[in-house]
Amino acid sequence: MKKIGFLSFGHWSNHPSYKTRTAGDTLLQSIDLAVAAEELGLDGAYFRVHHFAAQLASPFPLLSAVGAKTSKIEIGTGVIDMRYENPMYMVEDAGAADLISGGRLQLGISRGSPEQVIDGWRYFGYEPQEGESDADMGRRKALDFLDKLKGVGFAKPNPYPMFPNPPGLLRLEPYSEGLRNRIWWGAASNATAVWAAENGMHLQSSTLKYDESGKPFHVQQAEQIRLFRDAWKKAGHQHEPRVSVSRSIFALVSDQDRYYFGHEASRNDKFGYIDSDKRAIFGKGYAAEPDQLIDELAKDEAIQEADTLLLTIPNTLGVEYNVHVLSAILEHVAPGLGWR
Repeated sequence: MKKIGFLSFGHWSNHPSYKTRTAGDTLLQSIDLAVAAEELGLDGAYFRVHHFAAQLASPFPLLSAVGAKTSKIEIGTGVIDMRYENPMYMVEDAGAADLISGGRLQLGISRGSPEQVIDGWRYFGYEPQEGESDADMGRRKALDFLDKLKGVGFAKPNPYPMFPNPPGLLRLEPYSEGLRNRIWWGAASNATAVWAAENGMHLQSSTLKYDESGKPFHVQQAEQIRLFRDAWKKAGHQHEPRVSVSRSIFALVSDQDRYYFGHEASRNDKFGYIDSDKRAIFGKGYAAEPDQLIDELAKDEAIQEADTLLLTIPNTLGVEYNVHVLSAILEHVAPGLGWR
């Protein structure tokens, strides 16, 4: 059995074909979709974070709202760009969202992806330290975030506080026990997957990674997952590692499905550059009749290696259609692959 969730990029635009014309539409429909997904029996509701774009950007209000409206489904991100974050404030936000949800937060973080603006984190008031790259800065902030999530006191109390303090050094509040063990790292390379394992973070691997061997995407991703698990075992962590992969998967069970996605059935891996000096490989999407889809997905090595599958959804098509997309996978595809 696999955990199956959806991943929404949260697009909106004032376009005649969009059900999400405004940011408010996207936020409210994201909550409604998470509620509906829980009712369907889906395991997770995950949201992407992009700054300076007509997409979801401020995750914690949304995560808290979803947590308050649901009771079982995992709630997460994929991923928060740590270059833009204040780790201290983020500990407080994450702790609050996790407590509201009853400990269901699965928080995906990373150094970030290509941006809409040049060095966008500078506009948020952040600069790499001397000798650091922006990626180094993101990883440094991530480690600081992880450290403060432990709930160990580190701040010297005021001898004349407004309210009485407990004895000893103070920690950030609210503290949510167990959240430190539910942090994921979005890794685009084998090396950062190993780094995530060494630091006790679960692995999120998307439909993009650096091309490190020229092999098909799903093979490279499966190799990345195995390296992560080996590093986790060597590190001796006490909690079990988890791995998610994301895919665009559409079961063509209606004329509307075929109209929207039937032309994507023959898509292949693609190569390109997300950094000027690093070639990347982009994994193909899947769109086919259920029987064919089952055969194709059974050959995807990375899906077989992962314990969690995140289905990227076309959020602009609205809640009703996305419920159909997700239910088609649960009903027509998941049983044939042993996921349900």
